[in-house]
Amino acid sequence: MSDGGITVLDGNTLRSLHLSLPEHTLTLTGAQVLDFAESEASQSLLGISLPPHLKSSALRRMNIDGVDDVTSFQLTELSREQASRKLSDYLSAIADELKDNPLVVSILDGNALRMFLEDEDDFAMIAENLFTDLDTEDKGKIGKSEIRNAVVHMGVDMGVPPLEEFPLLNDILKKHGVEEEGELGQSQFAELLQPIIQELADALAKKHVAVIHKIKIVNGSEIRKVLADEKKLNDAIAKALQGKHKNDQKSTEIIRDFLEKNGEELGLPPSEANEAVILLYDAVFTDIDSGRDASIEEDDFRKLVREILEKFAEQLQANPVYCDLDG
Repeated sequence: MSDGGITVLDGNTLRSLHLSLPEHTLTLTGAQVLDFAESEASQSLLGISLPPHLKSSALRRMNIDGVDDVTSFQLTELSREQASRKLSDYLSAIADELKDNPLVVSILDGNALRMFLEDEDDFAMIAENLFTDLDTEDKGKIGKSEIRNAVVHMGVDMGVPPLEEFPLLNDILKKHGVEEEGELGQSQFAELLQPIIQELADALAKKHVAVIHKIKIVNGSEIRKVLADEKKLNDAIAKALQGKHKNDQKSTEIIRDFLEKNGEELGLPPSEANEAVILLYDAVFTDIDSGRDASIEEDDFRKLVREILEKFAEQLQANPVYCDLDG
């Protein structure tokens, strides 16, 4: 469960922005343009800090690549007209990057924490589980300072932001004396945890926190790039053809085996990712004429590979697959 639910940032909100540079500026450096664009983009994207990989990918779309290119652009003096153009280009590049590689974000607003607190049985169970996890020596006692680990251990899925994303959490913990010496039994642990969680929920209600999940959304965009790049597509087909010459399987079986082993290179989700991926493969290959066998001509085999990749792109555009990068 994630507090406030999951939000997918795909760049659409950025496309509706119509930004103007401050009126008093006649010239700006490239660095000032980037800073202004990133600040405005962040506000439009729920206040998240733009990840470094997103910024660098957007700059590459503008043909600004590598440390030297970025540094050179940052130092360049731009007229107001040039700066406005670069501002628009950079925001469009960020939006395009998010379209191809959306971010999955949770908005932590305290609601999940309040739900735990309102259900006494639910809270008691959570407190007991946290205490048991921390009581590694099975003494029935843990150090008071372990409360910090307990709160951090609850994590984003239970509505607790990372310390680095919400420094106020440190102040709340210190206020309740978690750095003091002493030991706590299970009931004492629960009694101390409750007001900390309550205060954290109240703080998040006043200042929401957006947390980016390490999740990749596979939506077919990478496959479409492969289909548009004849060299990449021909290389993939050549590898698949190696399987055709080695056995007497049906062509669709050969291609499926190839994609399950090499599909990530072409923009497919890992075949072992989750049940959704199995269903995706079944849907695509059920839709393809499985009557074609290994004896079909090479040109027909090439057409079949392209047809199957096109089907994957269509399916993923309609029903993207979420892959946990930590999993």
